[in-house]
Amino acid sequence: MAPTVGFGTSGVRALVTDLSAHVVASYVRVFIQHLRQTGQMKPGTTHCVVGWDLRPSSPAIAAAVCAGLLQEGLECDWAGCVPTPALALRALQTGCPGIMVTGSHIPFDRNGIKFYTAQGEILKADEAAMAQLPLPVFSPQDTFSALLNQGVAQVKAQAADSAALTDYVKRYTQLLPAQTLQGMRVGVYQHSAVGRDILVQLLTHFGATVVTLGRSDAFVPIDTEAVSTNDEAMAAQWCAQHRLDAVVSTDGDGDRPWVCDEQGRFMRGDVLGTLTALWLGVHTVVTPVSSNTALEKSVQFRHTHRTRIGSPYVIEAMQALEQAGHTRVAGFEANGGFLLQTQQNGMQPLPTRDSTLPILAVLCMSKQKDSALSDLAAMLPARFTQSDRIQNVTAAKSQRLIAQLAQNPQALKRFVAFTGNNPSNIDQTDGLRITLSDDAIIHLRPSGNAPELRCYTEAESAEKALHLLRNGLEEIQKTLREQE
Repeated sequence: MAPTVGFGTSGVRALVTDLSAHVVASYVRVFIQHLRQTGQMKPGTTHCVVGWDLRPSSPAIAAAVCAGLLQEGLECDWAGCVPTPALALRALQTGCPGIMVTGSHIPFDRNGIKFYTAQGEILKADEAAMAQLPLPVFSPQDTFSALLNQGVAQVKAQAADSAALTDYVKRYTQLLPAQTLQGMRVGVYQHSAVGRDILVQLLTHFGATVVTLGRSDAFVPIDTEAVSTNDEAMAAQWCAQHRLDAVVSTDGDGDRPWVCDEQGRFMRGDVLGTLTALWLGVHTVVTPVSSNTALEKSVQFRHTHRTRIGSPYVIEAMQALEQAGHTRVAGFEANGGFLLQTQQNGMQPLPTRDSTLPILAVLCMSKQKDSALSDLAAMLPARFTQSDRIQNVTAAKSQRLIAQLAQNPQALKRFVAFTGNNPSNIDQTDGLRITLSDDAIIHLRPSGNAPELRCYTEAESAEKALHLLRNGLEEIQKTLREQE
């Protein structure tokens, strides 16, 4: 496999130019061989569910996925262009493995592949085991080319609708009565999200008046952990122009929600996650270390558990807690993706990131309480988070900076001097999470998907969290320059 291709926080990520047909097929074949060796694929399985997002490179990669599956003796159960959680749900329902071609929120010149067993998203242990397997021996080139051509033809033949799409929509139309959102005006920022039409369909089914906004034929890399002031200004303009109660959207593959309130202010993913868990009546919540501490400070849940960043870590912890006897188990990430480990409110488990559930949850909460979306966050303790990233920073540079701050108390003290506080605690569960003496937080972490250094901040006010973020980014860049 190409040395520049590898697993990120969730699935394989790489530049499109490095994801050749042979590289893609190699990962697919190793995945299937791993499932067979570990007994995670039932004997006699004949199909693998395959879907893709709206990136320009995704159909060609899906064709290469098909070629790899054919070499392993499997046919494609084509999900087509669907949100990643719809692909995962189809795999769970059919008892087959699944492969989703998506780069999620990263720029369009990159793409990726997510792997699912019949029980859900693969774990980090699966990724490590796959990396140890020998590269598969390919058929003669002319034979592989023929299989690849079959894949291209099958991708082109896919209809707009699929069983995966139908079942995913049904999951939510059965959750709530029709007309539940009657009287609400909701804008749907469509951009290039693969589930943009599904979101309109669901909200319309529930009685909301839907205004479609910003549909794009070009791919737009929406990152729900790095929402810009321009994005919020755009949402605020839409809200004022169309008298909206909310503007909702997702990232490219539909597993991370993007929600702005009636004033166009972005609702952070970890706030959405906590509110969704409250709305569902979850007892045990799992979330990465980067999520807002309002979760624990709310004292609304029987048990909370923190993990490294990445859905595989959240899933692994949820599984362990369920096996230990915990009930009503769910999780979320700071990006807002919600994961359901156990059956709740009539919904079957879906242990992968999903954007639809948190979007519906906060809209229903707003309707049930007859409150604006902006009032919902007031139900939680006053803890505000901000995040952004510095691009084009290699993982090696990021790790060197983090090691310097973690190992040198004086360097750490100089780094946070702009806050007027001293560091009171550091947490290296994932990156470097610095708690200050006033209980504010600065968290540095290299991205697992792209050459970026992410910075998360948390404080008792939005203004302070933003101040920490802006000045923290400046301090990071200054320190990086000093290391050159």
